[in-house]
Amino acid sequence: MLTYLPALLGIWAAAAAIVMIDLPYIRKNRLVGELWIFTLLLLLGLWLATAKALRWYLPNPMDWIIAFYKPFSDLLSRFGLLQ
Repeated sequence: MLTYLPALLGIWAAAAAIVMIDLPYIRKNRLVGELWIFTLLLLLGLWLATAKALRWYLPNPMDWIIAFYKPFSDLLSRFGLLQ
């Protein structure tokens, strides 16, 4: 766990810098919708970057596409329309 610490500190420091740069502008102009989207996307990116730094398995987006289209592909193969 200690070997991941520099990467995690860098990721969290970058996220803190982004918040310190962007949050005052968003709050000053009272952009409530943008604040929600900013927070959601920042937390999603922070989670993904942390998971990648900890070397967790993250599925490839292509896996989701294959899982979605597999039944249709199997159906076409069954009718002989797809090799």
